[in-house]
Amino acid sequence: MDLQLKDKTAFISGSTAGIGFAIAEALIKEEATVIINGRTKESVDTALDELLAQYPNAKVSGIAADFSKNEDIVKLLQELPEVDILVNNVGIFEPKPFAEIPDEDWFRFFDVNVMSGVRLSRHVFPKLLAKNWGRIIFISSESAIFIPDEMIHYGMTKTAQLAISRGLAELTKGTNVTVNSVLPGPTKSRGVGDFIDTLAKQDNISGEEMETKFFREFRPTSLIQRFAGTEEVANMVTYLVSPLASGTNGAAIRAEGGLVRSIV
Repeated sequence: MDLQLKDKTAFISGSTAGIGFAIAEALIKEEATVIINGRTKESVDTALDELLAQYPNAKVSGIAADFSKNEDIVKLLQELPEVDILVNNVGIFEPKPFAEIPDEDWFRFFDVNVMSGVRLSRHVFPKLLAKNWGRIIFISSESAIFIPDEMIHYGMTKTAQLAISRGLAELTKGTNVTVNSVLPGPTKSRGVGDFIDTLAKQDNISGEEMETKFFREFRPTSLIQRFAGTEEVANMVTYLVSPLASGTNGAAIRAEGGLVRSIV
């Protein structure tokens, strides 16, 4: 299927690894022009080398920016060319008991996970409306509606993303701009691997044992009973940013393996 992305330019925050990298790869396969992002120039260059090794004709570039640093964000917005597609993917997470989460962590998580998307969307959104075409995607999480008790501060930020995404979608009425959220479930990315290792160390068990325990005790409602692949999430995002998804707007699309039991 031709997703009609050949003439589109996309920026993906937090895309040197994991879901973001998989989205970049999927868009490159559709011949879109792709701009990736990572915290450091080294991480961006490494990811670019990997992508170009696989796809020598790819139209791909990168901008380094750490979304916890205001000066990096200002520089990024100055360097960012006009885009058709914005994927707000950058995010941080860590397991921590609620009583041990200091105020600083709450603010830090909100600043990186929520305000990154606000700042990028505020920069891009008016331009998309002006040309009457564009796509904005917020990579949220099943944690937005299935708040994990081991990292409540993270779940809070994912819920906030849904509110912002829906609110922005309301401002697109009567246009060819859409704003949607995608809610991945437990996904086999580098960050999740680190997360599972951290939990394993806390319980003094192996990573493999922790993965089994994770689905048995923490995510027992998962229907697929495994971590999703990053490419499975990327496939959903690639469709939603395409012209073919013009009828989907203001939606929160799940890619969480059936973990959430509610049907709405």
